[in-house]
Amino acid sequence: MADAEITPVTEWPEWSVNPDGGDPLTQDLNAPYDKGDLCWLLVCTILCWQITPAIGFLYAGMHRRKAALTMVLQSLFCSCACGIQYWIYGYSLYQSRTTNPILGDLSLGVFRNVLAQPSLANSDIPDILYAAFGFTFVSATAMILAGAMLERGRLFPSMIFLLCWTTFVYYILAYWEWNPSGWLYNLGLYDFAGSGPVHIASGFSALAWSMMLGPRLSPDDDATTGKSRKKAVHYKPHSPLLMCIGTCFIWFGWFAFNGGSTANLSIRSIYVVVNTNLAACGGGMTWVGLDWIYKRKFSLVGFCSGIIAGLVGITPAAGYVPVYFAALVGALTAITSFYAVRYKHLLGVDDGLDIFALHGVGGFMGDLLTGLFADRAIPALDGVSGASYDGGWYNRNFRQLGLQLAGALTCAAWSFFVSCILLFIINKIPGLHIRASEEHELRGLDHKYLEDVDFDDDPYFGHSRDCLCMSNVSNGVVPRSAGTGTNSQRQASAPVTDGEEEAKRD
Repeated sequence: MADAEITPVTEWPEWSVNPDGGDPLTQDLNAPYDKGDLCWLLVCTILCWQITPAIGFLYAGMHRRKAALTMVLQSLFCSCACGIQYWIYGYSLYQSRTTNPILGDLSLGVFRNVLAQPSLANSDIPDILYAAFGFTFVSATAMILAGAMLERGRLFPSMIFLLCWTTFVYYILAYWEWNPSGWLYNLGLYDFAGSGPVHIASGFSALAWSMMLGPRLSPDDDATTGKSRKKAVHYKPHSPLLMCIGTCFIWFGWFAFNGGSTANLSIRSIYVVVNTNLAACGGGMTWVGLDWIYKRKFSLVGFCSGIIAGLVGITPAAGYVPVYFAALVGALTAITSFYAVRYKHLLGVDDGLDIFALHGVGGFMGDLLTGLFADRAIPALDGVSGASYDGGWYNRNFRQLGLQLAGALTCAAWSFFVSCILLFIINKIPGLHIRASEEHELRGLDHKYLEDVDFDDDPYFGHSRDCLCMSNVSNGVVPRSAGTGTNSQRQASAPVTDGEEEAKRD
């Protein structure tokens, strides 16, 4: 049988006529695409994937040892379960070719009709490639939020909540901002790589989750009356090294997270990578400088916090602001997040991993700074946008800051209140109460859920090494020294209350 002649596609058919873009048996569907663009985004997709387990390593290092591995498990869950969900209906909810301003449909479910047609994000790449890239965003965002369960949230309800959250928060906000029919997109909001759906949404949802769970128990709490639950307890990371390794991999992956968001390989892509690096540098140096001012010591915890804050701040701005503002964006975001951490006790919420301060407050600040420093010439570096952007205050487009504020407030409000509703409903379902029992919390979630953990000594206190958490080390609180034996370990693990923390600062 003679081979069929393969002809290159020269013009894409209407999506309603042929959503696949053509017949791969008789047509070369690769012909219209630049191989450099395809290679760039595919490599960025692969590099972005490791951000999710890297967040698991970061959180595991920041936890007490007795609950650290549960965070690694959560990172694998987010990578797998969110990936299946994304394939079944998630991608379709925010990238379907619909005309309503609120939400997509299921026309792209299980990646049906997702193949060679140009993507909505950029006609330079096929739909299937952008779909692969988008998966890494939702899994990383879910993992950022997962840290809010912090040593006292039950594992199975948290998994259900994360899947519900991505459905009713992430995909809806992503449609609003990234789909050409979304109302925030048409309003003119600038959000280059996902401050709203990623950072603001996860940060404010983490605040809601922390509030609904309540503060952690300490070993000295009265198990029957819970008298010591009124204030959050503070502990030091059990593995600063693991925390730093996680941060480094997040920084590494964020080059691809932001750089791939141009959806083509261009000077703008390179510019975005430079901006991302400078913002992380500015954030890290600023935070560690503030640490030195307050306590005359450097802090690995503070350095990691500053780097993350810088990456968060530049996420919406990387493809819009000139390179000489990038480090300033990172520094200003780090300053805002630093003081949000320092005075978080005023909220009375046990957000021990500072997700709200770093991602919620930091993402909000990043959106506003984008409105200030955006330059209309930077998007044009992709070779496609031209003069379609008006810039921000830097170009005397004073309206843009108001749009950025409106978008940030919308994402914050939607994510916070929808998260509260979801958590309330899940908590009322028999068998799905969100808070772990006092015994399992004190013993450790690893002991409850993982067969890999084998405690050789007292499971309640033998491996906890309880001290101060990430934020409070940055604020200059000194951990108590560890003793020997069960009784002294329990005494050493006594938490530092907010009042004692204030006294130490004074």
